[in-house]
Amino acid sequence: MHRETRFLISRKPYAIDLDSLTVAEPGPRGSVWAGVSAVWFRRRRGVTVACTGTLRDLQDTTPADVHAFLAAHTDGRYGGTAHGRWDGERYWGAQEPFQMALDLTVLEPMLAAYPDVPPGYDGWWTFQPA
Repeated sequence: MHRETRFLISRKPYAIDLDSLTVAEPGPRGSVWAGVSAVWFRRRRGVTVACTGTLRDLQDTTPADVHAFLAAHTDGRYGGTAHGRWDGERYWGAQEPFQMALDLTVLEPMLAAYPDVPPGYDGWWTFQPA
C-alpha cells in the first residue's frame, strides 16, 4: 500500500489507525496474519457510505511496525473486511447495541465530513499503483 496526497474515491482509499497493528503468532512456516483498523468510503448503488473494519494480510515475516505491514500489503483484490457501514439512514453491521453505538460514533461524523480523514486515522492509503 502507499499513501496518497489527495482523496479519490475511484482509487478505493483507506484511512488507517496507525496504532492498531495486530500480529498473530507465526505459523510453522514463519508466516503471520497481521492487520490494522481502517475506515473508508465507498459508493453503493449511487449512495456514498462510510465503512469501518480491518485490513488483514498473511505476511511472510512479522512486520516490524505498521509502516512495514502497509509496505508489504500489496494484494488488495479483496479490500477491507467491513464490520459496520452507514449510509446516512441505515446501519449495517454488529447487532450488539454497544458495538453499534461505537461504530456510529465514528461513521456518522465521518460521512457528514466526507471526504475528510476522520480524527485518529491517517489517510489516504491505497493499493492502486502510483
